[in-house]
Amino acid sequence: MKLTIALNSKILLAPRTGIGNYVVELAQALQQDPGLGMHFFYGSRWRDALADAPMPGYSRWAGVAKRLPAAYALRRIFEQQNFNRGARELRPDVYHEPSLWPLDFAGPTVMTVHDLTHIHYPQTQPKDRLREIERRLPSALTRVSRILVDSEFIGHEIRQHFGLPDQKVVVAPLACSAVFQPRLEQQLAVRLKKLGLSYRGFILSVGTLEPRKNLSLTLRAHARLPPLLRSRFPLLVVGMPGWQAGELSGELSRAISSGHVRLAGYLDQADLACVTAAARMMVFPSLYEGFGLPVLEAMASGTPVIASDSASLPEVAAAAAAYVDPQDEAGLTEQMRRLMEDDRAWMAHRIAGLERSVQFSWKKCAAITAEVYRQAVNC
Repeated sequence: MKLTIALNSKILLAPRTGIGNYVVELAQALQQDPGLGMHFFYGSRWRDALADAPMPGYSRWAGVAKRLPAAYALRRIFEQQNFNRGARELRPDVYHEPSLWPLDFAGPTVMTVHDLTHIHYPQTQPKDRLREIERRLPSALTRVSRILVDSEFIGHEIRQHFGLPDQKVVVAPLACSAVFQPRLEQQLAVRLKKLGLSYRGFILSVGTLEPRKNLSLTLRAHARLPPLLRSRFPLLVVGMPGWQAGELSGELSRAISSGHVRLAGYLDQADLACVTAAARMMVFPSLYEGFGLPVLEAMASGTPVIASDSASLPEVAAAAAAYVDPQDEAGLTEQMRRLMEDDRAWMAHRIAGLERSVQFSWKKCAAITAEVYRQAVNC
């Protein structure tokens, strides 16, 4: 029997980051399954095709909308009405919500929980959004048929915190886009020149600019390096401002003024794939991750990774990454220096990362997800 799936894809109207990339890659893989038919919901309308670009001006519009009284609750009402109209017409067999706020649906619902950031780091969430999550999430987890998670780490957390039965929570590990792959220097010359970078001549930090990503530790650890190494390997910071990014602004501004740190802001996937493949290493000492997709992207690009030894990151990178305590400034400096100066260690991490990365694929993630849809219909 062919199943029709309603996938909430409104995240694709915003510039692509973690969950947006998840929706695109998963949907493209699911569309290869002849047993599935896909319908995509975009908040105000339904389509049978994936959005190929963010909505122009979305970030500015969203910023204004969030300042309106009860913005999240009002938007929820509007989206629910539009969802109901489309669901009545299309009659999907399963509704899949890829984040924390499933809409009401009369049939089987599958949701994806990427992390529990709102519990561990509530200060990283706008207050209105946090209130809505706390109000809606527990009941949503109870009523949905199945819950997909990105890692065993998150699966354990969600079962323990909410008392969910084991069979209701299914791990479907993420993968990364095929654009993340090793590149030769000549393939990257034009983009690197545009960004003022040299091949294997910089350290990369990727992530939304918010306290949870622990950029402050990266900045301090980089500043501890000898001046010659800081000059030879500047730090490139890639990411959009996040909640409470202002806490980082002074420290980041001072680091940039030193001449050894550069802020690239948001990069589209093509540019991000290029800088990831060109970096000497990626530094990712995040305090908390449900998966840590940038780590996998770096490994698939042949770029060694230094990651924190917390949350899901050791599960994803296994023995391929170099690990540090996310509070250990001196330890991070030492690991950076080791991968700058020890070419043999650098190559060992590069090879191990490439070998580890091929164990993840969107085809596998989609196969697990499709099976969960079938379980949801039959349970």
